[in-house]
Amino acid sequence: MKTLELTAITAPNRFIDVDGRTLAYRSIGAGQPILLATRFRGNMDLWDPAFLDGLVSKGFRVITFDYSGLGLSTGTATYNPMEMVKDLNDLMEALNLENVVVSGWSLGGIVAQTALALHPGRISHLVLIGTNPTGEMAVLAEPLFFEVAARENYSLEDFVTLFFEPDSAPSREAARRSMERIFQRTEGLSEPVPLDFARSRLSGGVSKAPFPMDFVRETLRTTTVPILHIGGDHDIIFPVENWTVANREFPTVTLVTFPSAGHGPQHQYPEMSADIIASFIRNTQP
Repeated sequence: MKTLELTAITAPNRFIDVDGRTLAYRSIGAGQPILLATRFRGNMDLWDPAFLDGLVSKGFRVITFDYSGLGLSTGTATYNPMEMVKDLNDLMEALNLENVVVSGWSLGGIVAQTALALHPGRISHLVLIGTNPTGEMAVLAEPLFFEVAARENYSLEDFVTLFFEPDSAPSREAARRSMERIFQRTEGLSEPVPLDFARSRLSGGVSKAPFPMDFVRETLRTTTVPILHIGGDHDIIFPVENWTVANREFPTVTLVTFPSAGHGPQHQYPEMSADIIASFIRNTQP
């Protein structure tokens, strides 16, 4: 199957050997590359295919990957953004990517911000989804996240709680549709993140500064790179209010917030999120 005909469901697993480890990735579409860093307990399978295919339809080459030591990638697993950022930089170099849109969801958004701070040369735009600026948070996470995120397997109800808005019937229905799309892929699946590894990273509970990297926040204050954040109005782990209260602090940040939505707005509104990202990038080219 030709690369341009591949979809999120049919994309084969690809591998590169770099610096003593193997990184697993998938690539669909053609055009300006957008490199997507996934969430806590995420792997390549857990992006909504409608969102990925929507980006392809807007003229992007969409690249997803598994972090070192997780999924189908080898190496040492970590959820320290200062170490995880090496995966993004090594992929950009190994795949010879230039003018890259670096995007990250949740924990991946922290990794994406760190990439901008440490390896800005290849990055044209930053697209953040359901994440927070680094440093101290004005509005804290809800304890419910830590309870549900530690469960061995996510039911549909857990999926709604973590990534959607339980009090909204349309959001709950969007969650059901999104989960159905995700489970359409049945071959070449990635490996789940080990439960003990994930749970050990939740043991600290709610923190006022879960990622106390002030130098990364300073990068957002001073960069000229256009930054987009897409959030839901009820995000139980990274409340979107942490962007709105500091909006004037970050001169290149554009905020888009969906109503009656949670931590996974691109899963509730996959096509609209792809449309917004494409419009943002098209209209903020240097």
